[in-house]
Amino acid sequence: MLEAALQPLVAPEPTPTSDWDVPPQAPPGLQDPTNMFLGWLKWGGLVGGFVGFMITGIMMTIGRRGRSNMAVEGAVGMPWIIAGLSVISVSGGVVLTILGT
Repeated sequence: MLEAALQPLVAPEPTPTSDWDVPPQAPPGLQDPTNMFLGWLKWGGLVGGFVGFMITGIMMTIGRRGRSNMAVEGAVGMPWIIAGLSVISVSGGVVLTILGT
């Protein structure tokens, strides 16, 4: 009984009214190569982040012995690496949110 009373309050499912409301689709035959390419980019970004952390760690270790400027540059590089990895990790979600799919 309560469900019948609340039924007029439920929003109807949106139906595409124009070409702009249709969800995006990959062109035929491009879905697999595109997924592979995006996977390579993500993998490359993660490897780059790992290498960046290793380099900044080495800079901080070497800079500890009389080269304080090198240690500071290594420590300053860490937030940039974290920011870059954050952008890589959230990029897919942000794009899908903007496109509305």
